[in-house]
Amino acid sequence: MAVDELRAAVRDIQDFPQPGIVFKDITPILADGRLLRLAIDRFVADCEGQGIEKIAGIDARGFLFGATVADRLGLGFVPIRKKGKLPWKTASLSYKLEYAEAAIEVHLDAFRPGERVALIDDLLATGGTAAAAAKLVEQAGGNVVQAQFLIELGFLKGREVLAPHTVKSLVVF
Repeated sequence: MAVDELRAAVRDIQDFPQPGIVFKDITPILADGRLLRLAIDRFVADCEGQGIEKIAGIDARGFLFGATVADRLGLGFVPIRKKGKLPWKTASLSYKLEYAEAAIEVHLDAFRPGERVALIDDLLATGGTAAAAAKLVEQAGGNVVQAQFLIELGFLKGREVLAPHTVKSLVVF
């Protein structure tokens, strides 16, 4: 089964980026063309029939998946970047990570009013980044139909932070 293969390919890195954190490394999935295609196929399938009009990806690994999904579906892609990385007028939002604070931005003209958006990233942990991204999409006029993740760390309850948005994760730990 595809999900089992994806799960088996995720590598645990102890104490990264700081002591006590077990980092879920997806580079083995990215390095294996067949596994990468399986993941992208699942993201695409979860978008089909949802009336999605645009894909938004969260800096940085969400860009890898989101832009590919957008291309496959013939949709536009919007990068949600770390603060200070976008060159035009932006909306910005600060939030807490499980081990730090951060801020992200999106261009103010990234979405048409009411445009149906799928938000894509590699990992859902506490939900802080994804919730901030969803708020930014909405501030810029978009409507987040669903948030998709390659990996979800279920024990951190990030899904609850994203409520009432639909959350779809390929692999849950």
